[in-house]
Amino acid sequence: MSPRWGRNGSGSVTPPRSSHPAAGGDWAQDLDWVDPQAAGEQQPKPGLGAVLRRWSEGRRSAGPRPAPRRPRNRRIIIRRIVALATLAVVAFAAWFLIELYQPFAGGAGTPVTVSIPAGSSGSSVGKLLADDGVVASSFFFKLRASLDGDSNKFRAGVYTLKHDMSYSAALKALTQQSGGAAEVSLTIPPGLTRDQIAVLTRKAGLRGSYLKATTAKAAHFSPQAWGAHKGVTSLEGFLFPDTYYLYRGGWVSSLVQKQLAAFKQNFAQVSMSYARSKNLTRYDVITIASIIEREAQLTSDGPKVAAVIYNRLRESIELGMDTTLLYYLHDPKNGTLTAKQLQLSTPYNTRNHYGLPPTPIANPGLATLRAAAHPSHDEQLLYFVVKPNACGALAFSTNATSFDQDVAAYNAAVKANHGRFPGRCQK
Repeated sequence: MSPRWGRNGSGSVTPPRSSHPAAGGDWAQDLDWVDPQAAGEQQPKPGLGAVLRRWSEGRRSAGPRPAPRRPRNRRIIIRRIVALATLAVVAFAAWFLIELYQPFAGGAGTPVTVSIPAGSSGSSVGKLLADDGVVASSFFFKLRASLDGDSNKFRAGVYTLKHDMSYSAALKALTQQSGGAAEVSLTIPPGLTRDQIAVLTRKAGLRGSYLKATTAKAAHFSPQAWGAHKGVTSLEGFLFPDTYYLYRGGWVSSLVQKQLAAFKQNFAQVSMSYARSKNLTRYDVITIASIIEREAQLTSDGPKVAAVIYNRLRESIELGMDTTLLYYLHDPKNGTLTAKQLQLSTPYNTRNHYGLPPTPIANPGLATLRAAAHPSHDEQLLYFVVKPNACGALAFSTNATSFDQDVAAYNAAVKANHGRFPGRCQK
């Protein structure tokens, strides 16, 4: 039987090792020894346990790892932003040029009359045309006028244009055509009301509502600054009568501003010293003047009518002026009042309400304003009535008996004249 190999005893098949160290003798039998020359040729792979240990140690030393980020390409983002901005600029430029030059503008619409004042600028003309619907934008019209060199070439006058015109067509019409007669004269007699002046403005071809334009808010004019009550908004009394030169087809607001300016200039010539001594305000004087305009046909009677009003206010007697109630009733055509109307409870009914009416009842001229501020020195006059067939002259009296006689003579003349007023004359 062949001998057993090895030191491990029976059953071992391990071959005997050499005792030389290079051969792995007994002194190195427990070492994991590798031939240095063979190390570069083949390295033994670590086992699964070693790999797991190294991974675990690396995790503990490195700490928690950050969550993975989604990569972002900044260059791509910047390029997209630049592209969008460029597209927006191009789109805006295209829109701007289309709005400015209107290459797709079609035919114009319905005719419209436009009045261009002398010396108008591109800005003012553009606003006027845009407000009337002639052009789409006052800004682009002004810009086109500037680019085309037409800003100072507008010809004053009245033009018949059309709604929705192109800027070039409107510029051509206003710079190369004649507008015809530019001005019209409008004469407003003293003593007219706002309603009556409104009729004249329509006949003169002015545009807009005169009644709306003669409110405190629309005209930027405060009656309260002249002594009116807080609730007064009408400019009745301040619309100075005169002859005004206006552009045919212009706005009534232009006339109103001219009237207010003329009123201030003329009222500055009225001395208020005597009226103030009687505790009357400027608004009171204007109201008294408006009553005089409606009551006195002759200028010479104005100071006496003022004296009657002053004396009645002093004696706390109702004014008894039918013209104030007629104003409230918008001046009935026949100028007479029924018994029922004479009983109306309104501050404008000065038969049963003491003091002046709440507002003026007409628009007085300078002579009447002066009469209202400086009445005649007839401190006993309390009554007056129209003289029959005397060209509108008034009969004044100091007592009720004389007044009743004058009234009887007046009524007889009216009856003889078939109910009509017995004779009027111009002042």
